[in-house]
Amino acid sequence: MSVDIRNMAIIAHVDHGKTTLVDHLLKQSGTFSQHQQVEDRLMDSMDLERERGITIAAKNCSYVYENVKVNIVDTPGHSDFGGEVERILDMVDGAVLLVDASEGPLPQTRFVLKKALEKNLKIIVCVNKIDRSDARADEVLNEVFDLFVDLDATDEQVDFDVVYAIARDGLAMMDIEEKDNAKDLRVLFDLILKTVPPPAVIEDHPLQFLVSNIDYNNFVGRLAVGRVRAGKLKVGDEVLICYEDKQKKFRISSLFAFDGNNQVQVEELTTGDIGAIAGMDEVNIGDCITDVDNPKPLPRIKVEEPTVGILMSVNDSPYAGLEGESVTSRKIKERLDKELLYNVALRVEDTDQTDTFKVLGRGELQLAVLIEQMRREGFELLISKPQVVMKEENGEKLEPFEKVTIDVADEYSGAVTKKLGERRGVMQNMDSKGSGRTRIEFEIPARGLIGYRSEFLTDTRGTGLMSTESLGFRPFKGKISMRNTGAIIADRKGKATGYALDNLNDRGKFFITPGIEVYPGMIIGEHSKSNNIDVNVCKEKKLSNVRASGSDDAVKLAPVKPMTLEEAMEWITEIELVEVTPKNIRVRSRFLDANERKRHEKKESDEG
Repeated sequence: MSVDIRNMAIIAHVDHGKTTLVDHLLKQSGTFSQHQQVEDRLMDSMDLERERGITIAAKNCSYVYENVKVNIVDTPGHSDFGGEVERILDMVDGAVLLVDASEGPLPQTRFVLKKALEKNLKIIVCVNKIDRSDARADEVLNEVFDLFVDLDATDEQVDFDVVYAIARDGLAMMDIEEKDNAKDLRVLFDLILKTVPPPAVIEDHPLQFLVSNIDYNNFVGRLAVGRVRAGKLKVGDEVLICYEDKQKKFRISSLFAFDGNNQVQVEELTTGDIGAIAGMDEVNIGDCITDVDNPKPLPRIKVEEPTVGILMSVNDSPYAGLEGESVTSRKIKERLDKELLYNVALRVEDTDQTDTFKVLGRGELQLAVLIEQMRREGFELLISKPQVVMKEENGEKLEPFEKVTIDVADEYSGAVTKKLGERRGVMQNMDSKGSGRTRIEFEIPARGLIGYRSEFLTDTRGTGLMSTESLGFRPFKGKISMRNTGAIIADRKGKATGYALDNLNDRGKFFITPGIEVYPGMIIGEHSKSNNIDVNVCKEKKLSNVRASGSDDAVKLAPVKPMTLEEAMEWITEIELVEVTPKNIRVRSRFLDANERKRHEKKESDEG
């Protein structure tokens, strides 16, 4: 027996058009009324998602086509949000694999496809952006086929359906030659109904509902989001929730299903449907809701281990507490505990200092997104340089490795190869695409990539594409030399002047402009040499009676680009910190006192 429901995910690499495609599926299915104003990329509801153009948190929505309800989950494509991808694929029976017609399958395509094949999902391959001037759809399709084979797909999985699309315009076709005649996404709608199987219903099986996500409703409180694996749920039913270490009964107060991108209240959820349950005091991702009389809990969701960590502590700079409302360790701990409820790929550990927490995640981007969210919520924080998580097995030190795929214009391939070689990267493959671009694959320790992204963008004039995929833990590769420049450090509190900055211009590159408030120990620039220097940037020009023509004109300083949070996290060394407040991102020394800093530097050089 089956029901008129289809559960599917949209999976792809970052920026290959997942969210745009979902928008058009919802619009063309008649989910929105004709005159309803619908914003672009409506599935990316977080401010950060809209600004960065990436999906961070998985979203649920649905449409009805030919009297069949199709539940769609739009998943993140970035491997840093792999925790989202893994648990979302647990809710679906099929997936549309979206691939860019020019870039082809990239590491995150591989990452999400591997997870989908392991769960034996039915895959539809959608070659998107076929209107690009550098599109090479046939070659890309061959690359996708090779990827399936490389991932040990079964004969049945390799026999996938293919559709071509221009998601931005809401067009799809079965044959690329029909590109000019395509009018809508009808062929994709039909293919989804034909390919994605309805949820299997096991007769007379006790209730099973695995919690894959958490949501919050102002009226009914916490919501457990997931898929009904077996049985059915009704408002008023008494059910059992199985936590990691205990079980507890509760009565269902409300049930919600998805209609378009909204939640609507329903009286009942049946097998196969994706919905949300209210009524329990506490709920965590991975918990299972089951029958009180005949409990049959499902295995908990497992996600890959974190590989990168930072220390997050209370801001103790001279300007602490001037901008943020949440400045205490108690507030920071409460916020991190709340994040753990939603984010299964994150881990928080206490340290021997009460005001410092170790936050571990899947990558720098995931950690930077959390910090940026907290900053916008009014938090003030100090952030250390990201460090990789080491392991020890049989007395051998192990570290996480990454497979890095670089796609660059031919003239930049030498600079990229040299830099990654210095960071202990080993080239595995080099392939010229024939269109003036080269694709290079490296295997590199994860710590070799910390601080490299901004260098990479500079080296490739912003035109390079870099993607990573975890390779697990391997033997430690030894020391990697990172930044070879020192810091320019302010030696007093006050306001930076144009006169002082102009006089110091030959010392290096500045991060600040005239008028910025500085304090002792704050890093205001990058020294052109390898040592740190302390300078007075508050110095004003002494006034005299003599005026020389032209020499007293306003100073003209080189334009300064303020550091972003990620750039600052990548730039700092182990003895430096990023100070994050609602209005500012500053870089500072861990030791604000100059004498203490010199003592530490001397100790480091003696040990080194």
